[in-house]
Amino acid sequence: MTTLSDDAPDRPARTILIVDDMPNNISVLYETLIRFNYKVLVARDGKSAIEQAQFAQPDLILLDVMMPGMDGFETCRRLKQLDTTRAIPVLFMTALSDTIDKINGFNMGAVDYITKPFQLPEVLARIDTHLTLRGLQRELETLNADLEQRVAERTEALTKALAEVEKLKNQLQAENTYLREEIQQLGSFDDIVSQSKAFGRVLRQVEQVAPTNTSVLILGESGTGKELLARAVHNRSGRKTRSLVKVNCAALPATLIESELFGHEKGAFTGATNQKTGRFELADGGTIFLDEIGEMPIDLQPKLLRVLQEGEFERVGGTKTLKVNVRVIAATNRDLEAEIEQGRFREDLYYRLNVFPIASLPLRERKEDIPLLVRHFCQKHGPGMGRQIDVIPADVLATMAAYDWPGNIRELENVVERSLIMSPGRKLELGGWIGRKTTGPKKGASLGLITMEECERAHIIAVLEHTRWKVSGENGAAKILNMIPTTLDSRMKKLGIQKP
Repeated sequence: MTTLSDDAPDRPARTILIVDDMPNNISVLYETLIRFNYKVLVARDGKSAIEQAQFAQPDLILLDVMMPGMDGFETCRRLKQLDTTRAIPVLFMTALSDTIDKINGFNMGAVDYITKPFQLPEVLARIDTHLTLRGLQRELETLNADLEQRVAERTEALTKALAEVEKLKNQLQAENTYLREEIQQLGSFDDIVSQSKAFGRVLRQVEQVAPTNTSVLILGESGTGKELLARAVHNRSGRKTRSLVKVNCAALPATLIESELFGHEKGAFTGATNQKTGRFELADGGTIFLDEIGEMPIDLQPKLLRVLQEGEFERVGGTKTLKVNVRVIAATNRDLEAEIEQGRFREDLYYRLNVFPIASLPLRERKEDIPLLVRHFCQKHGPGMGRQIDVIPADVLATMAAYDWPGNIRELENVVERSLIMSPGRKLELGGWIGRKTTGPKKGASLGLITMEECERAHIIAVLEHTRWKVSGENGAAKILNMIPTTLDSRMKKLGIQKP
């Protein structure tokens, strides 16, 4: 896949016509494409785009959909009516928020869409793919012209070219479908919120294993962020410019999971009206994330083991062996060793997956992250609800710190969303919520309640453990709790908090 670089690839310059009425969009694309050794032409409206395309015969056209006057659909329709411009590939450009008739666009003759704001690696990859397809089409036209004289010597080359076109077409179609459902997330640890030292050790494991091609098994309870850790491994690896393809093994029926993973041939079973590209093919060169691997049917596990060991498989109903280079990250909330004893999971597959295990911590073991996570979820969900939270009271955090969160971060996020709905002002309110007590019977245990004093005590202890019982100073508990150190000392004595 093409990646952003200041070094332009060593290849003949090809011409791309950009058609957009927004100068900023033109500027971003122009600077990027020039750097990659493309010749770039610019048009600001449909009429001038048609004129330039007829005269300059560009190799590819990037065409904005929403333009004043003649819009992108009409411009594309007229380009495809002209013999001189009909064969030029047209890629529509549209904002993610725009509601457009994609079927109408493809009927007009466009070959693909790219979305705004631009993800430049994806834009470059799609341009390169369609230029490759156009080059192959031109090669086929040349071969066909000489076919009568050179049938015997050119048959093999023609067959290979046709197979390559079909493969690229199917792969592009499958990638379009998948990428529209699952937009690739970039970055490293930007979407992981933590100040916990214990969780920091988990992230250091991610740093260690990411640059390798080793299989990773992420273990942990539901809601602890196993998918975020998988994305972090991928995004810090040498495969970060390729796809991270996710498969939730628990969400797929057992009868469909083989076809989803490995694809199928046309006619392989009832309803298989077309050839399907599987997720392993989509992930070739990149990473596949097998979530809830413990739900994988036992009869399918040998085929998965073969991919891990040999990097090869056949589509359902097919006989051709396909080779892929895929890094596998798996995750589960099950005890796979117990599953092996029960005969529900293969021991050899377990050891192949468990080369580098990473344990995702439950929230009860990283409670010092609760204030950060609460603020993060307020910022994430508040704008969509018309809420802006400026104050998160200490008693709210204390109540949350006293709860063991059996549903982990996912449960915390749900509680914050509910609290945002219940908070009319800029101060977060729990609105009557209080987590069920799980750490032993105390006052109010018969109702599942705990006192405010117990909440405060638990929160102060969590902060002190985070600071290693340092009370004052820049990194002390008093600073985090926004208290004067002497006041914190007094509260500790009143609540019976002593350094262990």
